[in-house]
Amino acid sequence: MTKRWLPKWVSEYRDRHGKPRYRFRRKGFAQYLFKHPPGTEGFRQEYEACKRGLAAPAIEPGAGRAAPGSFDDLIGRYVRSPDFLNPSDRTREVYRGVIERWRVKYGSAKVRDLEARHVEDMMAEMLPHRTAANMMRKRLSALMQFAIRQGMAQTNPVIATRPYEIKSGGFHTWTDPEIGQYEACHPVGSKARLALALMLWTGQRGGDARVMGPQHIQDKRLVITQEKTGVTVSLPILPPLAEAIMAAPSSALVFLLSEHGKPYSRKGFGNKIRQWCDEAGLPKCTAHGLRKAAARRFAEAGCTNQQIKAWTGHTTDSEVARYTAAANQETLSDAAAEKLMANLRNQLAIKGRKPLNKEA
Repeated sequence: MTKRWLPKWVSEYRDRHGKPRYRFRRKGFAQYLFKHPPGTEGFRQEYEACKRGLAAPAIEPGAGRAAPGSFDDLIGRYVRSPDFLNPSDRTREVYRGVIERWRVKYGSAKVRDLEARHVEDMMAEMLPHRTAANMMRKRLSALMQFAIRQGMAQTNPVIATRPYEIKSGGFHTWTDPEIGQYEACHPVGSKARLALALMLWTGQRGGDARVMGPQHIQDKRLVITQEKTGVTVSLPILPPLAEAIMAAPSSALVFLLSEHGKPYSRKGFGNKIRQWCDEAGLPKCTAHGLRKAAARRFAEAGCTNQQIKAWTGHTTDSEVARYTAAANQETLSDAAAEKLMANLRNQLAIKGRKPLNKEA
């Protein structure tokens, strides 16, 4: 039975145990069963994904007539599987784009005919865009693993191929002088300064910073559920961030509004940060580079990987290592020297020997 208080296209039903469940049903789109109850942040994110056609993709005319055993057939199954639906909305959006661009050229091909040499040829066609070629290879490998479980393939030929080596260190990590240069151009009270503060003093992605608002402040802390990973972090509001928020008050549900009085889209926010960086004379700086700068500062302050992960939401030490690679080597070596000498002095004191000179 449909409840009037439920959002458009959402209805309630009872499962075989009598428990209330909720589904999204919209003409021309696939049905979606919600994992979270109405009124929760998880439900809101799922509903937004359904409206954008991510969780509940449009039903393509003729999709049911895909040739059996073709990649069109395989992809149609894949996008309805947990392999594709379990990741976050943002991740699914990226994956879907990669898969659909590949499908345009190879959707009618038979899954069983794919060989490693074909994959290498496809990757070579994408040069000089090595990162894009590697992403295509990775998604194709996941697709073939799913094909094995579906009985459409016996092996995964993608495994026999190698990704291209990427020498780039990724997004440029902001230096402290660059941060100072941006702040000199965009004073406290400006929208540009608030945007920087929301990313630099929280260590969060631009996609999360653009939707931060008063509702995320709980008991004088900022509580954020990351869009990409679903990880929830609770962070103390540091003085520079509090100053930026107080200097640019807003009665809206988000701190940052566009010129049209609406929250920025993901692409629109990235473009706006690009504009503000260009105005400050910082062509190499990006929104994501601020997240890396936050991690760098924590590393230089001597924070452990666990402490850094508690801020950034990363789950592995290898991810933290990538983000803190730009940490100042001199600062870290000096800190290591202090710890080394303090430990040696402590050991000598225990043995009753003359302590080392502190300046040694």
